[in-house]
Formats: sequence, C-alpha cells, structure tokens
Amino acid sequence: MHYQNNKLSNLLSGNNKVRKLSLAVIAAIALPNVAIAAPGDDVETLKKQVAALSAQVEKLSVKQTKVKTKGGGLEAKSPDGSKSFEMGGRFQLDLDVFDGAYNAGNDGKSASELFPRRIRTYVEGQADAWDYKLLLDFSEGQGEITLARLRYKGFKNGPTVKLGKIREDISLEALTSSKHITGISRPMLANTMSPYFKFGVSAYQYFKESGLRYAIGAYKGGSFGSNGKNENDNLALSYTGRLTWSPVHTKTETLHFGAWASARDFGGAVMSNKVARGEVRETNIRLVDYAAGGNKFAVDSLDQYGVEFASVNGPLSFQAEYAKRDVNAVNPLNNFSQDGYYLTASYFLTGESRVYKKRGVFNSPKPLSTDGAWEVFARVSNMDSTSATQGTEADVTTLGVNYYLNKKIKFMANYLSADVSGPGANALVGQHDDGDALTFRVQYLF
Repeated sequence: MHYQNNKLSNLLSGNNKVRKLSLAVIAAIALPNVAIAAPGDDVETLKKQVAALSAQVEKLSVKQTKVKTKGGGLEAKSPDGSKSFEMGGRFQLDLDVFDGAYNAGNDGKSASELFPRRIRTYVEGQADAWDYKLLLDFSEGQGEITLARLRYKGFKNGPTVKLGKIREDISLEALTSSKHITGISRPMLANTMSPYFKFGVSAYQYFKESGLRYAIGAYKGGSFGSNGKNENDNLALSYTGRLTWSPVHTKTETLHFGAWASARDFGGAVMSNKVARGEVRETNIRLVDYAAGGNKFAVDSLDQYGVEFASVNGPLSFQAEYAKRDVNAVNPLNNFSQDGYYLTASYFLTGESRVYKKRGVFNSPKPLSTDGAWEVFARVSNMDSTSATQGTEADVTTLGVNYYLNKKIKFMANYLSADVSGPGANALVGQHDDGDALTFRVQYLF
C-alpha cells in the first residue's frame, strides 16, 4: 500500500492536466474508499477533492434517465417520474365473412373482406403537472389525427383539465379503448350515440375513497351529419357530462354504475342516416337506418342520455347499457327518438379478471401464466331507429372467444346473428331480414 501511495503522489505532482485526469479516474473507480497513508497537505487536499468528485458522480448517476422498451415501443422517464416520454402504437388486422342482411345489396350472398381496422401510433410525454398525447391513425390509407390532447393535473384536490381533440364522455363501451373491448366491434348503442373524438375542453375528477368520478365538457359539433356550424355560421357546440360510481373496485371485484347526458346543437343540418352498422365493419348495408323507407331531414338539436352498469366477480363479468336520443327536427312533424341497449357476459377460463380503471373504463388483464389467457363471452344488442313511417330496428347476438397470448398480442373470433325489422326494413334489406357473420382479428400493441 505504501508503494501504491508513492506512485499516486508522484502521479499527482505532475502538470495540472495529468492531475485533473487522475482525479477523474480516481472518482470513477471510487478510490475514496481506499485508505491512503501518506504525509503532507496534498494528500488531505486530494481526499477532499476525490470525495467531492465522488459525490458528483453519485449525483449524476441518480439523475440518469430510465429508458426501457415495451414490446417494441419506447419509454423514457426521470427517476422521480415528473418527466417522461413514450411512443408506441397498435395494429389490428380483421377478416370479415358475412351474408344475408349484411350483404342485402348483393342479394344476400356470402361476402368477405380482409383489412387493417386500426394502424395507430402515438407519442406522449409529461413535464411536471402537464402532459400531452398525439395519436395518429393510418388504417384508411392516409394519416388522420385521432387524438391530440394537452392536459393539466396541477390543481391540488381539484379537477384535471384537458383540451384539444379528445374523447367525449359518452358510454362506457365507447370510452373503453379499442385495445381492451371484449368484442371485435362495439355494440350499436356506442356507435350510434358517441361521436368519439371531438375538439373541445373538459374537466374531470376522481374521488378514491368514495369511488365517485365526474366529467363535464364542451365540444365542437360536426358529428352525425352536422358540419359543426349553426344557421348563423357560428360554432354548433355540444355539452356533455358523465357521473360514475364504483363502490367496489379491487383487483378481482368491481361494481360500476354510471350515467351520462349530452345536449347537441345540430345547426339545421341534415342528419346522417348511416351511423351504426350491425356490429360488422366492412358491409355494404348499415342495419341501423332512420331514413330507410322514407327521407332524411334537417335537425335543430339532439338530446341524448344513457345509464351504465358493470360488475366483476373474479373471472366472471357483466356489462350493460341503455341509451336514448331525442331528435328535434326543423320540422316538428319529423321529431322522433332512437334508443338501444346491450348486455355482455364474459368469463375467463384461465382465471383472470377484467381490470377496472379509476376513469370508469376497463383494461385487458395480464395472463396469469405463460400459456396465455382464454376468454369467452356472449352479447345481445338492440338499436331501434324507427318512427311511425320509416326506419329500422336491428337486433344482434354475438358469441365470441378471445385468446391473450400476452399483454401485447391478442386473437379474437366472433360469430354474429342479426335480425332487421321496422317500417323501413323492406326498403333497406328486402327479403333478407336476417344475416350471419364471422369476424376475426389479430391485435399487436407496441
């Protein structure tokens, strides 16, 4: 050790550049922990300098950003979690085979389609109380901004505020991400009532102790046939609120109640008759059609509201909704209502449970074993879009099975049986008032 200390003293007695380099090397290999027995003030000075450098190295190591991949995506986060950046996406490839009412335009013959349902990529980040997310979709052959959100979470014991192109708080099933829905397609209720992503501003807050959550927002119109402007060329706005209560919300048990309402200025625009399909994506007939057998008409406003229920008890879960829309036409003689419901029962054969999130939606579970997770489900769905003289009512029953290989890869298969009735049914589907479909999906998240 005495020999080593003499070498150290000789090395440090050289020029200033060598001294600085030597100190850096010493700090890197943590020599402050080695006892140095050498006379002179320089050694004491050296100890202090090395200790200071060692502290700086330790401080730098603590500040290092944590970077990791997530199934092909990328996430970077500061140690305290106050700053982060993430990028990733999803790919969903669908195959549909259908006949009867689903293909009434071709005399009900069997048809099929293979297509990318969603090709989405996102970037999101956080800086203290602010965060953002940009979600792009390329499934239609061109880029589309699906979501562009800026959010502030800095109000102590207060609401979170978000603005940009955001999702309206309408319908439990519509608010649950397509990555986590049980069926390949959402029920007709969700697709009829929800405009999904619109430009606007909203505030929401969750109270952990009681399980209550509220959300209120104002949004630009432009859905269901509206161009987002009223008769005076001003913005046609919609006002939406949702209240949920989850008195039970553990990892394996959930009880959820919810209600929402939305008032929408339609600005005198003609309401679209082609909103909801019969829960099969690429068909040439939309089974829910208020104008079938009659005519489309201009609308002043829409008032719509719905109630939600969901429960989870281990591997078994139930989910149900009812919603109604009152259509206030420019000509009061055309006023009518649309309403619908669905009920879904799901069971995990491998013991997993649906994951409930505090924002009042569901996520997919993580398989309990490396063999993956198996889920079976059944759903009945109805949407009535009839008046006295026109429109159709559709009923769809779905049986499905899902296989979760892991959190990233999921395989889905659905069988659907549909019936169409109402005063406009013959004009829409002719003699093909029922139809069957098989739908398949492979999903990969990155």
